[in-house]
Amino acid sequence: MARGRGGMPGGMNINNLMKQAQKMQQQMEKAQSELETKELEITSGGGAVKVLINGKKVIKQLTINKDVVDPDDVEMLEDLVMSAVNEAIRQVEELSNNEMGKLTGGMGMPGMF
Repeated sequence: MARGRGGMPGGMNINNLMKQAQKMQQQMEKAQSELETKELEITSGGGAVKVLINGKKVIKQLTINKDVVDPDDVEMLEDLVMSAVNEAIRQVEELSNNEMGKLTGGMGMPGMF
């Protein structure tokens, strides 16, 4: 079996591999920081409920149109809020997965982000 200068089969150099890993880690940290500053606005009920969420999955603002506040139908309002919040979280996760996937080449890296 052929050994490269780094002592690894196939001519791979362990130092180059480590440099590449460090570079990828720095890129991932930068991408994560950029994601955390992004904000998404999600609506439900045709705009009756709006959620502003950031890349850290922190809800920054929740707006409810006063026209949908019906004391006799609180369940509908609860459903609209829940729908908007769940969709906001889903979209932040999708954005994060897409951005990180660009760096990892689609490789699954559980627990990394």
